[in-house]
Formats: sequence, C-alpha cells, structure tokens
Amino acid sequence: FNEFGVDGGSAGKELAPKLNLAKKHLSSQFHVNFPDIEVRQLVLTAIAMKGLGAILFVFGHGFGAFLLIVYLLVSTPILHDFYNYGPDEPRYNILLGDFLQCVAQCGALIFFWGMKNSITKRRKKKALKSKTA
Repeated sequence: FNEFGVDGGSAGKELAPKLNLAKKHLSSQFHVNFPDIEVRQLVLTAIAMKGLGAILFVFGHGFGAFLLIVYLLVSTPILHDFYNYGPDEPRYNILLGDFLQCVAQCGALIFFWGMKNSITKRRKKKALKSKTA
C-alpha cells in the first residue's frame, strides 16, 4: 500500500500504456470512443476483485470463482499482450506463456464453478426423494 501512491504505483505505471493501447485497438475495431479510465481506480478495482475473489474461493464459495473469472477475462488480454510482438522477439514467448497460464486458470475456475453447481443440484434431488415403505 505504501507504493500505491496517487498514480497507482508501479502497477499503474505498467498498466497505463497497455490500457491506452487496448483502448485504441478497441476504439478502431468497434468505432466507439471509450471514456478515459483512471488507472489508479482500475488498479484498486483489480486488487479488490482478486483479493475478495481469492478469499471467497478458498472458503469454497462460487461467487469467489466468478470474481476471479471476471478478473481474468478483463485483465489477461490487457496485461499479457503477446499479440503486439513478433514471434522472434524474446518478450513474445514470456507474454504468450503468461497468457496461456491465465487461460488455463480461467478454465479451472469454470470447471470448479460447474462442479460446485452440479453438486448442489444433486444434493437437492436426494433430499427431495422420500422413501415409501
């Protein structure tokens, strides 16, 4: 928290150019002007989502997995922008590996969420059946 400062700290400094690049790319693709986003608030939101999602996930709550999925879906294409580099550049392999790791984590969270919901449905079915003698 000491490094957070007024501009989002080192995370904000690293995120700002990547966010601007993503905003320009999305604006050109969808022909829509996106509003200016305060990087400090974005960093704070990411910390809150990741922290709350992780705590809830550790205690087995499905909403924690949902928060982590949303965090990964929003942050992964922005933070790990391997598509802005050529395959022969050294940064490309690092970013591609990190991107694929986040995709795998997202898949694992979706699997957890699906299993969590299916176990709940099975328990309800068993509880509703009454034995007739």
